[in-house]
Amino acid sequence: MAKLRRLKKAVEFIEHPAAGGILLLACVVLSLVLANSPLKTGFADLLTTEVAGDVIASHFTLTAFINDALMAIFFLMAGLEIKREIVEGELAGIKKAALPVLSAIGGMVVPALIYYMFNRGNETAAGWGIPMATDIAFAVAILNALRKLVPVGVKVFLTALAIVDDLGAIIVIALFYTQGLETTYLLYALVFFAIALVFNFFELKNAWFYLVPGLFMWYFIHHSGIHATVAGVLTAFTIPVRTKSGYSPLCELEHKLSAPVNFFILPIFALANTNITYEQGMLAGLLTPLGLGIIFGLILGKPLGIFLMTFAAVKTRLSKLPEGINWVHIAGAGALAGIGFTMSIFISLLSFTELELQSRAKFAILTASIIAATVGFICLKAYAKKTEERR
Repeated sequence: MAKLRRLKKAVEFIEHPAAGGILLLACVVLSLVLANSPLKTGFADLLTTEVAGDVIASHFTLTAFINDALMAIFFLMAGLEIKREIVEGELAGIKKAALPVLSAIGGMVVPALIYYMFNRGNETAAGWGIPMATDIAFAVAILNALRKLVPVGVKVFLTALAIVDDLGAIIVIALFYTQGLETTYLLYALVFFAIALVFNFFELKNAWFYLVPGLFMWYFIHHSGIHATVAGVLTAFTIPVRTKSGYSPLCELEHKLSAPVNFFILPIFALANTNITYEQGMLAGLLTPLGLGIIFGLILGKPLGIFLMTFAAVKTRLSKLPEGINWVHIAGAGALAGIGFTMSIFISLLSFTELELQSRAKFAILTASIIAATVGFICLKAYAKKTEERR
């Protein structure tokens, strides 16, 4: 009976909307503890262990496998979600898509400009893409923690905005964080992309008809100079949302990937990439152009860009606020969008080759994300309580 009760509790935890975010946070804490304990050398050695030899690429370490291979699966799921929302979800049609798309653009452009203002002319200028991203897992986990205190429209708005944000980050990675382009490999990848599109045309239902060409795409894109995770998105875009019979290969695959991504891939990514060893001067590093650009970009640029673009879209009647939400909700959601974490860390790894700069960027992202999460949570909860007291 005791085993059954423990199993039931485990199932209840996995099914809880905030479970993925809680596990992600636990792995962040564990990684920080390991990086600042006597185990830090062994942990670092483990992450730099070669796992593929020359099969995929020379010096393909465990960290590279996590960031290039496992994260491609995360991007595959993100691509599936983006396509589903564009075809039949919150981004379907110009009117429905206008508000989250415009808000997301504001939430990407303003942080990037703020970062660039601090870092122009410095070696850290290449990191302008770092504060552009929103970590949907953490942001939605906080909204789920608020539950009935926040209207459903806030979650819908923030989720749609984060999806557009993810697409923007993917485009930025593909266009601006590519190191030398090998066109031959890129052409090979396009051939397999075309094959998957042919399978889509004939509405083949089995997901392996798309995943196998996707594996070849990943290999060739990895060698082309474009970051390999883009292959995950391209693969997702080839999978049919719905066949004529009503069956959805896309939704089925998205459902199957949800648990592995949220309970394995993202936590493993956090474990491998937040191993920040605290050193003297780390706090002072937050006051450098790199630290200030990231912090102000995420905790000020994100909410400001989102709020201003949302306000402009509503006032010019290009769109309207979702039912049941107001400007305080938009401000709170904008603050939560400043939780950059996963994608921000990912872009920081692409921006800098020096480990010191990567560590400074990660520490600034972690600091800014904690502040953004706290401000967003307090803002939404305080307003909800104030509204409740008025009734």
